Amino acid sequence: MPDQMPESEVPEHAPVRKRMSRADRLRQLLDVALEIIRTEGTDALTLGHLAEAAGITKPTVYDHFGTRQGLLAALYRDYDIRHDTLFETALADGQQNLEDLIRTIACGYITCVLTEGREIPGVLAALEGSPELAVMKRQCQLRFLDRCRETFAPFVGPQGLAAASLWAMLGAADALACAAVTGDINEAQACAELYDTMLSMIRRSQPQVD
Repeated sequence: MPDQMPESEVPEHAPVRKRMSRADRLRQLLDVALEIIRTEGTDALTLGHLAEAAGITKPTVYDHFGTRQGLLAALYRDYDIRHDTLFETALADGQQNLEDLIRTIACGYITCVLTEGREIPGVLAALEGSPELAVMKRQCQLRFLDRCRETFAPFVGPQGLAAASLWAMLGAADALACAAVTGDINEAQACAELYDTMLSMIRRSQPQVD
């Protein structure tokens, strides 16, 4: 019979690893995935690599995302939620005159992409051609356009903002944000140009006074 360890040498209570809730685990995995993209690039992001980096088993990662495509879609969905939250916060803090509202939305859009979405272009490129991404992107775009339409409704004529004008504005917003991310222009330039674009759109929709 082996000698028993002296009582004085018995280790203290071993640390108990707390089991994460499913929501907390998902948050951890998304954060680790973004860090992988940030440091190693989108091509390096696989479910196996994510499991290793997060210190968990592969089945856990597969249970959350199913496939690499599912992981990328979850990253884009998470980005959109964070974008919405920042947008709503910016609007809640903004003033109600037209110029301040435009500035809040224009700068909020650019700033959000710069602070929350630097890794998203790689995710979008990896998801190119995915039917799921197409649906998600369109839902996100329509939600943003509807929010702009409602926000600016008191400042335009009864016909509201034209759909073509709103889509043109969104195209400009995305192009300016991407240019700011790549460093072709700075944040202030992107904000100023988007502000001018939005102001011009709204002025064209205001009732003409004879």
